[in-house]
Amino acid sequence: MPEATWKPGAVVVTGGTGGIGAAICRQFAELGVDVAFTYRSRTEEAHELAGELRSSGVRAEAAAVDLIDAEATAEYLGGVAETFGGVHTVVHAAGPHIPMVHLSTVPPAQFRSAVDGEVTAFFTLVTAALPELRRTAGSVVAVTTAATSRYPVRDGLSAGPKAAVESLVRAFAAEEGRFGVRLNSVGPGMLTDGMADRLISTGELDERALAVTRGNIPLRRFGRATDIAEAVVFLASDRAGFISGQKLDVDGGYGV
Repeated sequence: MPEATWKPGAVVVTGGTGGIGAAICRQFAELGVDVAFTYRSRTEEAHELAGELRSSGVRAEAAAVDLIDAEATAEYLGGVAETFGGVHTVVHAAGPHIPMVHLSTVPPAQFRSAVDGEVTAFFTLVTAALPELRRTAGSVVAVTTAATSRYPVRDGLSAGPKAAVESLVRAFAAEEGRFGVRLNSVGPGMLTDGMADRLISTGELDERALAVTRGNIPLRRFGRATDIAEAVVFLASDRAGFISGQKLDVDGGYGV
């Protein structure tokens, strides 16, 4: 099978300093794709990652962007298109750290914040990117969660808003296909890095919970951020050129 080819311009990756986001940036850079990524507050990590990507031979830039701010997001995407000669791919891997709690304990204000951080941010990003993606017949991949296929207890605050993101992926795919624009999502399961690592390190998932989780995964192990990056890059590439509006869970069989 021939290798994927990439259009002129850059991939935009949101949440580039996260475990999954950084793995995605590195995967694109390894393929020779220029990378522009956003972050929220981890400036030092962002500069280090940008330098690492440039050392692999691609152009790379990092920028702090509030994705809920429609004007700032549109301005950022316009700047990337001008600097890199286009935007052919947008990967949404940003999202706030969501604690594992029972939904009955979540105040409405906290739920509203989660919706803004997940759903509003994704909608704002895609609508701002559409003019450029229509021009390049580009692709969008949203990193969501495997928990929308099989809900674990105490994950509703994360899975609920991400389910809305997946619905938006399907809706945009149905509407934007006439312009050659594809949208898909990837649902990570439990990983040894990324947000799952934070849940483990904060004690929100203790050893007993981890053992139960492993027992629910047919492969009996957790994944890695690179597993997610591989799936994202495939769906973004021309090798998946007839795939749109779909979700690929990378979860070791958890949803089976």
